[in-house]
Amino acid sequence: MKYNIITPGVLAHMKTIVGAEAIITQHADLEKYSHDETEDLVYYPEVVAKPNTPEQVSALMKLCNDNRIPVTPRGAGTGLSGGALPVKGGLLIAMERFNKVLEIDEQNLQATVEPGVVTEEFMNQAAAKGLLYPVDPASKGSCFIGGNVSHGSGGPRVVKYGTIREYVLNLQVVLPNGEIIWTGANTLKYASGYNLTQLMIGSEGTLGIVTKIVVKLVPLPTLDALMLASFPTNEAACKAVSAIFRAGIIPSALEFMERRGVEWVKEYDDIAFDLKDGVEAFLLIEVDGNNQDVIFADCEKINTVLEAHDCSDVLFADSSAQKEELWRLRRTMAVSVKSNSVYKEEDTVVPRAALPQLIKGIKETGIKYGFESVCYGHAGDGNLHVNIIKGNMSDSDWNHKLKDGIKEIFELTVSLGGTLSGEHGIGLVQKDFMPIKYSNVHFVLWKGIKAVFDPKGILNPGKIF
Repeated sequence: MKYNIITPGVLAHMKTIVGAEAIITQHADLEKYSHDETEDLVYYPEVVAKPNTPEQVSALMKLCNDNRIPVTPRGAGTGLSGGALPVKGGLLIAMERFNKVLEIDEQNLQATVEPGVVTEEFMNQAAAKGLLYPVDPASKGSCFIGGNVSHGSGGPRVVKYGTIREYVLNLQVVLPNGEIIWTGANTLKYASGYNLTQLMIGSEGTLGIVTKIVVKLVPLPTLDALMLASFPTNEAACKAVSAIFRAGIIPSALEFMERRGVEWVKEYDDIAFDLKDGVEAFLLIEVDGNNQDVIFADCEKINTVLEAHDCSDVLFADSSAQKEELWRLRRTMAVSVKSNSVYKEEDTVVPRAALPQLIKGIKETGIKYGFESVCYGHAGDGNLHVNIIKGNMSDSDWNHKLKDGIKEIFELTVSLGGTLSGEHGIGLVQKDFMPIKYSNVHFVLWKGIKAVFDPKGILNPGKIF
């Protein structure tokens, strides 16, 4: 598709919409917006605009639509799929000034927030009122809630409380032609035509730009217990995952960590943790609620399951400080891996009973192609993050053969009943693998939906398909 550049006249119009101080054109200042957390991908926009009202976003979109200028919406830039990269240049709309929690409705257990609010800041404001927003990705301290919505992001606690799709009730969205709509209603049920709210969640900024978000909240649990279980093999740890649920327990978090990842965290973050010989994998298991006796009973049941699955040791966190230390072990794993080597991160997800076959196949693929891998993730959801490490792989093999290895990992994932991404999205880096899972019929339907919302194809072009 052919796009136009931003002319001096169009740039002048943009400045009248948002103010000259909210427009960036200098190359050095554009650098921040040329990349996200995806490894080695850099694309510069021609111009960055930083609006702070839906009406400003609307005017920018109408201007770009009329002039066929590509537009890329951007949140905090913490994504791992290249979804916020302006691959066609044009205008990048940075949502960082949409940073207010507009209302926390304690009567209806709802909140209205702007998309540029940092996820953890919103969680903390809700918690101060005794309420829980449980969607907490590892980057919660820096990512924006708008990006979470656009990518269908998750985190450890969705295993008990549900994914972001179950918490977003309504969205204010600016369409590519500049129209502003609400996608649904602020109600817990919705059976009134096509559900545009659910369509927007996970659409990665290709159908509209979210400017307000209405979310459901739940009462904040007052108590929790945290266990760290050690295993001699990855497969033993993964087999224990589905067994915990079959025993009738739904943990509030159930995370998998491979030994190598823990070693790198210890090197990177200097966490005081005794890593014993013979231990190759860990499960970090949290149980929460409001009754201490019930929590302890659930932990005892879990411990029985763990003993039956070759667990060699269980550490019960005995203080808030120790809980925080164990969670830091898990949450800093991604950045620890990134600090050690050239890497690529994949976001596989399978039915949780298939996790042992998945991780076994990943390791076998690594041996076949010569790469290392460090695996961790939300095992309770069947969501495994695979960090592929260059290690001793030659530059030539890394650049030309690695894609074949990743393809085999995704083929295995799909054969086990899974799909390509559980929470990171497809964006730019995974779109070539989409035919592994989806047929031509899917692409026809998706492209048809895209054409209805964005007939000129200006919004976040080059992503998903």
